[in-house]
Amino acid sequence: MVSVGLKKPILEDDLLSNSIELNYLKRIDKIFNKGLHYYLDPKALDESKEESIFFRKEKFNTELNIEARKVVNRFEEFKISLSAISKLAEINIERRIPIFSVNDNAKEIAAEVRKVLYPIFSSEKKEFLRSLITKFAETNILVFEFVETWNKKDNANVDGFFLEPFVIVLKRLQHSFRREIFTLVHELGHYLLNEEEVEKLEYESIWKVKLSKVERWCNDFAYYFLIGSYDSIINKFDVANSDNDYYHERIKEISLRTHLSELAIYTRLLYQGKISLTNYEKVRSHILINIQKFKEQLKLQREQEKAQGKKQKGSAPKPINSPLLVSTIQTAFYEGIISEYEVCKHLNIKPDKFSKYIP
Repeated sequence: MVSVGLKKPILEDDLLSNSIELNYLKRIDKIFNKGLHYYLDPKALDESKEESIFFRKEKFNTELNIEARKVVNRFEEFKISLSAISKLAEINIERRIPIFSVNDNAKEIAAEVRKVLYPIFSSEKKEFLRSLITKFAETNILVFEFVETWNKKDNANVDGFFLEPFVIVLKRLQHSFRREIFTLVHELGHYLLNEEEVEKLEYESIWKVKLSKVERWCNDFAYYFLIGSYDSIINKFDVANSDNDYYHERIKEISLRTHLSELAIYTRLLYQGKISLTNYEKVRSHILINIQKFKEQLKLQREQEKAQGKKQKGSAPKPINSPLLVSTIQTAFYEGIISEYEVCKHLNIKPDKFSKYIP
């Protein structure tokens, strides 16, 4: 990777020797973005389990690319920093929800946890996501979003992850908040099991994938948490087929009222034997074609705007800040533990927005 664009490749001996050219070091840092001081630090790397999930787990459900690893590392460091700030500010962020097991019934646990964490429903998907993040904050579950711009060259191949003991991280999906909502609740399942994971959820082919007990439990939990009382309506369905138009209109309505995708509901019908595999494939193919058409329209629109010399409207989307993060940073600032600069850095805000968060 450091040799990309060079006529003369950089060799292993050029890097793993007693000295290294500054130019080579700069090319390495373009990949890892740690700052040159990081490589000059004579102190050995701390390989403790507390430092990183990569020391706590050897295998993940997804083969993570470098961008994904960088994202995970960034939030792991942020989590450690925030934990230290919380201790200094004497803020209690202990777990308030018990740990469950894959042997517990996911449907029953979803009903129990739903009473505590399900917010007032909003048909606006982004607002519902924000409400979920706020509800989670009330029980000391800290949710972060990270945003990748549409024209980013290399994207992290991860949708979300859970880091012990209380952090969930989501990738902002600008045109698929429904998918982001499901990812959040799936990762909540990992939190409830206290099972760390970093993953890309293959929603479109999830019924084909051989899932571990943990992943299947988290998917079941997410479904029942979001479907709520509408599960009883689905249970009354006969077998979905062409005679009843595969319950298309009713499932579309349930999807709008739960923010579960239509495909997720049809996949549940497949699990329950309420749609044949042949008919499921027909419905699934139709849904995926429509999704693909939407993506192609967006791509074509962007290409046309680029050809016309138009700039993307507005600034890059801002991640949703958890109230738990905001209150922790506010308290730390009032206690004199962090500076104004650090407040802006942690909350990802510009200095002119400082007074909005620190009255």
